[in-house]
Amino acid sequence: MGEAKRLEVRPISASDANRIVKALHYSGKVVNNSQLHLGVFLDGKCGGAMQFGPSLDKRKIQPLVRGTLWNEFIELNRMAFADWLPRNGESRCLGYAMRWIRKTYPHIKWVVSFADGTQCGDGTIYRASGFVLTGIKENNQIWEAPTGETFNDTSIRPGIGGKQQQQQAKAVISRTTTTKGGHICETGASSMKKYKEAGWKPKSGFQLRYVYFIDQDARKRLTVPVLPFSEIDRLGAGMYKGKTRERSADSGTPGNQSGRGGAIPTRSLQTPGGEG
Repeated sequence: MGEAKRLEVRPISASDANRIVKALHYSGKVVNNSQLHLGVFLDGKCGGAMQFGPSLDKRKIQPLVRGTLWNEFIELNRMAFADWLPRNGESRCLGYAMRWIRKTYPHIKWVVSFADGTQCGDGTIYRASGFVLTGIKENNQIWEAPTGETFNDTSIRPGIGGKQQQQQAKAVISRTTTTKGGHICETGASSMKKYKEAGWKPKSGFQLRYVYFIDQDARKRLTVPVLPFSEIDRLGAGMYKGKTRERSADSGTPGNQSGRGGAIPTRSLQTPGGEG
């Protein structure tokens, strides 16, 4: 842990964060609506980034905590660290980030994030950083094209996702179909039916949802059960670095999910105000 104490976390530009995430994140993609970008530095050299922003489908996430206003929660949507950074540095940096958010944006009460148990891992870092596990479900969000390229369904559905991701998906379809690719993104429908017809399918595995409470009073208003970490093994959802994990999910982490962590963002998020 000694070397990890030399890590520093501070705001960086969106362009720098995007470049780091594209280079280091397993997906190679950024979430275009990220608003807060934090760099991770060791001895002055930046080797990682954390990106936060509003959830793409806020209407589904906001009700997780009763009485939450539209600007009182945020999603950690990308976290990428270089291999040369100290081991266990992720939880230290997340802790700092959460404390920074509490100080800089006091209206933010909680943070949600998702672990991708189809391509990456089941959330070891979140469990070590004070997040609680609030959902495990078989994947129906990460879709794989016949080319092997993957997309989050929320990011490519017309009317929900961003134009850039939709254009990338359209380009993939145009390369792999002769009659369906040209108009698939202009149907106006927000379902995945057309993608299915073009040979796309959900990747096998699980999606795991974690929540970190910056304001502990918000935890009292959680509308879904807190799941024991042992549920990950029971459901066969364990994964580490893209491989099915055999080791117990709660080894080295508190079984009751107690404890506090930390996290942090950059200016220009919305200030307290009404519901959205």
